[in-house]
Amino acid sequence: MTPIITALRALLLGLALMASLVMPAMAQLSEESRAAYQKWLKTAERAEEVIDANRASSAAMEALRLELTSYRQEFLEARTDNGDRIRTLESQLEALGPAPGDGETEPEDIAQLRASLQSQLNELKVPRIVSEEAYNRANGLIAEIDKIIRERRTRTLLERGPSPLNPEHWGEAWRALARSGTALWNETAYKIGSATTRERIQNSLPALLFLLTISLLLLLRGRPWAHRAGEYLRSFGSSGRGVWTFVVSLLEVILPFVGIICLVAAVNLSGVLGIRGSILLDYVPGWALLILSFHWLGNQLFSSRIENELVPVQEGRLNETRLMVDILALILVAQDVLRQLEVIDNLPPEAHSALSFPLILAAALVLLRLHRIGVKQRQKQAETDTEEDGALTAGANRVISIVRRGSYLLGFIAPVLAAFGYVNAAEALIFPAVSTLALLAALLVVHRFLDDLYGWLSGQGQDARESLVSVMLGFALAAVSLPLLALIWGARVADLTELWSKFLAGFSVGDVQISPTAFLTFAIVFGAGYTVTRLVQGSLRNSLLPKTRIDAGGQNAITAGLGYVGIFLAALAAITSAGIDLTALGYVAGALSVGIGFGLQNIVSNFVSGIILLIERPISKGDWIEVGGLMGYVRDISVRSTRIETFDRSDVIVPNSDLISGTVTNFTRGNTVGRVIVPVGVAYDTDPRKVEAILSEIARAHPMVLLNPAPSVVFQGFGADSLNFEIRAILRDVNWVLSVKSDMNYEIAKRFQEEGIEIPYAQRDIWIRNPEALAASGVAGAGARAMTTSPAPLKPDAEDLNLTDDADEGDSDVDK
Repeated sequence: MTPIITALRALLLGLALMASLVMPAMAQLSEESRAAYQKWLKTAERAEEVIDANRASSAAMEALRLELTSYRQEFLEARTDNGDRIRTLESQLEALGPAPGDGETEPEDIAQLRASLQSQLNELKVPRIVSEEAYNRANGLIAEIDKIIRERRTRTLLERGPSPLNPEHWGEAWRALARSGTALWNETAYKIGSATTRERIQNSLPALLFLLTISLLLLLRGRPWAHRAGEYLRSFGSSGRGVWTFVVSLLEVILPFVGIICLVAAVNLSGVLGIRGSILLDYVPGWALLILSFHWLGNQLFSSRIENELVPVQEGRLNETRLMVDILALILVAQDVLRQLEVIDNLPPEAHSALSFPLILAAALVLLRLHRIGVKQRQKQAETDTEEDGALTAGANRVISIVRRGSYLLGFIAPVLAAFGYVNAAEALIFPAVSTLALLAALLVVHRFLDDLYGWLSGQGQDARESLVSVMLGFALAAVSLPLLALIWGARVADLTELWSKFLAGFSVGDVQISPTAFLTFAIVFGAGYTVTRLVQGSLRNSLLPKTRIDAGGQNAITAGLGYVGIFLAALAAITSAGIDLTALGYVAGALSVGIGFGLQNIVSNFVSGIILLIERPISKGDWIEVGGLMGYVRDISVRSTRIETFDRSDVIVPNSDLISGTVTNFTRGNTVGRVIVPVGVAYDTDPRKVEAILSEIARAHPMVLLNPAPSVVFQGFGADSLNFEIRAILRDVNWVLSVKSDMNYEIAKRFQEEGIEIPYAQRDIWIRNPEALAASGVAGAGARAMTTSPAPLKPDAEDLNLTDDADEGDSDVDK
């Protein structure tokens, strides 16, 4: 007994501690808030009692959960109340500094101010503390209720009942069904024979006749009217044929469905049905919509009138396949009718098992038949399809094929489970499989319609089905279908709303709450700021800056710098608008600094270098530069790299750090004026003054050469083979240096030829001082010939050879 007593004491101590914390806080709440909190406490206590007893029905549990969810949402919103005021008071207290310790005093006015601020802060924090505690309590109670409901559903799903194969249960099932039918008929007969019902019909006869007339017209003439509407819509253009076909098919469903609603309203208005009939009548529109929808899906998927069929079927099997789809709809309706009868008349388990087994078996047989038709078609396609057709089949049809195989497997498993008494499990497998196939088929049809609609609006036609928009629409439809699939396979609406609530609540990073709302706010504000920045940049680049005297490089630097500043301010405004505390980013920045120091140092170096290039502008857009052996024009300066276009029209991406730390030659920095040097050599017997005059005349005659300062001709010196001269001239635009140099060389060659001036080439003459020595050896003639062709074989002594240069050569060092 000692552990139990110890646990009870600990529980009492905890309750006392909670009361000591909550009750003073309650005293500071307003009367309205106190009353609401007291109401919440009663609801929470009642919920705890229901959970501990665990005897309430699942429906009552769901109702209680819904009430707790509304309270939890209120507490969630109250947790953020007075946030700005609390931060202001905390900053004021922080400005006063830390409170004095034991034995220390502070001025009386500061102490009073500190006490007043602290009192206000406590009063504002009380609702948040209470809301936080209540939110956690409500969240815990909701989790416990969800756990109880899930355990109950699991037990029901795995519960084994009577086997439907036992003939003893067939009679009970038939008697239970007969009792339900007899009761329904007796109630209806009693109502019809009642004077009150006849009087009610007489009083509402005009409305009844109107509803019945509308119902009959829509049921009998709905489809012809839909086809007439389609013919009228197609008159607007054949390009939207797929769109109009889809609209007409929807009208074929909507018009009869409206007729059924009018018929149900007429029956309700007449009052001829009893309690059972009225309950079942409320489900008739849903059952009718289910049958009409499945029939519509069958026509959309397996009709010869529809081009580009989504699910190919073997020729001659279209009608059979549509019939199978209609039978599945009837099976689902019959299964729902059986479920409602079980709720109304409380059918025994034996009757439910025996009546549900034929529906399970029929659904399984239909799924197996549909799978066999699909298998035959796939075998036929494997023989005749091309690679392109296989690629198309590998898309959405692959998903349908996988689901169809799963349904084929369930077609074997579900009847076996039902035969062994696991009817609930069999129903939870076979009927959701049918609904899943229907949902996927509906998604394919809707996706095709959206593709046709986009193709019609954009003018792309059938090509729109292969566009990126089509892919994005497919992803969107798949995302929308996920909650529906969850509901089909047994998920509760409460489960989905719980996931959505947690998604909206977001997650916490330190003291910062990150939620989808905050993220959406951040995206919208940043997107708006980014758009405004780009618009301003475009206006400056195209309108304002071209009218100024700023050069192209300066205009590019201003535009780029403004873009970086605008993006930074947009991000700052977005973070602030989203409610993210910037102080929390300091920890992130500290953590990133380590990574930057090791792995991102080159990127950071290039980034900083890009900022320096934009500010100092040692090079600008359009400059002719040389860096690292590469020469070309600067086409773009970004924050990380610079793009240079070489003279052979290839782009070279140079990191900005190379432009800052390396040696860069800028040929057009500040202006385009530059110098050209044209070297030329003439023979030694040429008059230097004549050469100077000719070269000076050629330089002055060129239109790109500036006359102030005037071009000059420099006599460089006596070369090994020629007299070397240079033309040195200043050009208006140094970008034309190669063209100017070529033009001058052409003109020099022409004038020198006209004046008889020789441009020498390299030549060597060898004189042998003692040829008799070679003649004495008998190899004089051969030696002479060898020295004429190749001097390498003859190796006379140095004093025997007299090497002299001939004056008939004169060219540049390159020629030498």
